[in-house]
Amino acid sequence: MTVTRQDFEDAIAAYWGAKQMQGEQSAIREAVGAGTAGTVRGGKHFDAIATLLAKFFLDAGYPPESIRVTKSQGLALPGYYRPQKQWDVVVVHEGVLIAAFELKGLGGPSYGNNYNNRVEEALGSAVDLRRAALAELFPKEKPWLGYFFIMQDGEGSRTPVKIAKGGLPVDDMWHGTSYQDRFGIFCQRLVDEQLYDAVCYVTSSLENPSPVEPVDSLDWRHFAAAINARLTYLKSLGIPR
Repeated sequence: MTVTRQDFEDAIAAYWGAKQMQGEQSAIREAVGAGTAGTVRGGKHFDAIATLLAKFFLDAGYPPESIRVTKSQGLALPGYYRPQKQWDVVVVHEGVLIAAFELKGLGGPSYGNNYNNRVEEALGSAVDLRRAALAELFPKEKPWLGYFFIMQDGEGSRTPVKIAKGGLPVDDMWHGTSYQDRFGIFCQRLVDEQLYDAVCYVTSSLENPSPVEPVDSLDWRHFAAAINARLTYLKSLGIPR
């Protein structure tokens, strides 16, 4: 079975604790060795998202042992500016990094406290791994990176943010933007600059978990298509056998 739009919406709802993961998702978690919800990662609210992404690779014929969603399975990948970095979902098959995903979120009420941290984390992770690839630390095939981001929808994330006084003026495009706007610009630039191969950016909330996709090119449809394109490319090369 293929990953559906409903699977995506259910995973976002599970992120907010709005519903339990369905039986099929639980089976996938068991197949990739995820164990109980608390073992996936410290922020177990991303369990359902990790499960959702794992399904693409299970459906494509990758063995469960190639799909890593827990620290005990080994989520660390080589870096260039540091020895290793922990990713959130890693697929490695016969020495090839099939895909690596960062799963991040930003919530209120004080969005500004972590906004810059999220930007710097995403940039640092991608730049480090891309440079490591140039140093031939990832043999055979070029690494494929995905970024999945959930912004909590609320007044604080929708309201335009004041530009702080600085030594030089910022680009005019940032004036009058909210944190939701700013992250849409940021995520689009991550793809434009080829730091990540695909980004899914959604806004949602506990009160209304149904995902909103502010940027068409960063919606679930494009994200899923990019993952499937990676799988099709590798399949044409005989991966997996």
